[in-house]
Amino acid sequence: MSDSMILSNLENGVLTISLNRPDKLNSFNFKMGSQIKEALMEAESSQDVRCVLLTGVGRAFCAGQDLAEATEVSNDPDRDLSEIVHHTYLPIIKGIRELEKPVVCAVNGTAAGAGANIALACDIVIASEEAKFIQSFSQIGLIPDSGGTYILPRLIGLARATALTFLGEKITANDAVEMGLIWKSYPADEFMKEAQAIASKLAKMPTRGFGLTKRGFNAGFSNDLESQLKLEANLQAEAGETHDYNEGVQAFLEKRKPKFKGN
Repeated sequence: MSDSMILSNLENGVLTISLNRPDKLNSFNFKMGSQIKEALMEAESSQDVRCVLLTGVGRAFCAGQDLAEATEVSNDPDRDLSEIVHHTYLPIIKGIRELEKPVVCAVNGTAAGAGANIALACDIVIASEEAKFIQSFSQIGLIPDSGGTYILPRLIGLARATALTFLGEKITANDAVEMGLIWKSYPADEFMKEAQAIASKLAKMPTRGFGLTKRGFNAGFSNDLESQLKLEANLQAEAGETHDYNEGVQAFLEKRKPKFKGN
């Protein structure tokens, strides 16, 4: 993109979106939020995009909200902080979760506040061993937004989610792996290569099937068992009508590697 709040690059089916405010630790302002939303819409609409890789430029992934902008909003008697949530974080979290393509988050450094919760909303989260995760909201008297009250307890349980949120302690990447917060961590000098390898692998796999799987996972947070089983049957019927299902079965019968097209 021409504006440098984010960097966006599409190569071999992988759309890499890099938060690009390194002097501000990639903290969000309205402008960057708008550009992330646009990039996610591009990913949704483009058949060339088979996977999204989200990361940050510099020593942090994302420090959360730009507090200078938040202060400006909260000091205006006609505005409040819900404006930021509605404009930036609500559509970004919905965009990630409802994008029926895999989203990999490569946490290159500190992920704090909304930055941490945006990362955790992604499908596969990996981190540099130098990264830290911080639920920093309590340090300024706020609640965990960006899906934090929804996603965090489901990942690690209510007890851990409450302690991390109330205490605001820094969690290392290795500890995040151990508690099931993220998928894997890697040494800093190997980390980005591993992230790109994961995204490249996913971009060659059955994209439509991934999308239907995400739809099922999302619904499973609120469905009862019977409703979820019925949904699985419907989603499986839809998956069974795709090119990639037919190609996968044919490749298995012919004892060769499948060539998925993503549809």
